[in-house]
Amino acid sequence: MSEFNLVLAADILGIIAFALSGFLVGVRNNLDLLGLIISASLTALGGGVVRDVILGRTPFAFNEYYPAITVIVTIFLAFSFRLYRREQLERQWLFIISDTIGLVAFSITGALLAIEVEFNFFGVMILSFLTAVGGGVLRDTMINQVPSVLISDFYGSIAIIVSVLLLLLAQMDMINTLGVAGVAAFAIFLRLLAVSKQWHLPKLNMES
Repeated sequence: MSEFNLVLAADILGIIAFALSGFLVGVRNNLDLLGLIISASLTALGGGVVRDVILGRTPFAFNEYYPAITVIVTIFLAFSFRLYRREQLERQWLFIISDTIGLVAFSITGALLAIEVEFNFFGVMILSFLTAVGGGVLRDTMINQVPSVLISDFYGSIAIIVSVLLLLLAQMDMINTLGVAGVAAFAIFLRLLAVSKQWHLPKLNMES
């Protein structure tokens, strides 16, 4: 599979996962129908728009049909399966899993596109990070809460890890379907393990 097809596949997977997580955040915050649609759309498309603006090209959400269609279908299925009525605990884990998949998928697209245009080491990490967290930051800002990336356990760190691993693969000329899938599986496992074990990055103790 070519690098372009890898980016497209990761894009679609990320849109589905982030649209679902945005929908669930809207449900948790008691948004109305329009609010749910906006929350899902911002989460799913925001990071990709930020990525494309940095790359100096028309954002994919404005010149391609698949982003909007994917979001619409995901929202329709979320309503069809009545995800807004599931028990709180079940909904919480559904959110964590979908948000993790979206995070990893968009980390991959950001890193692959940065590598393709020959960004340096820090450029690849930054584009991967902004692509992964951009939509979530827009969503959280809209509903007036601190963005998850600033307080969540081992969240933004996953994007950094993904970008470093893909850079290593690129150096070894191993950017292919198997290599990218391996990075994705490892990153998803690491994120879910961090949630399960309640791992946190160290915080400053302002009281000492």
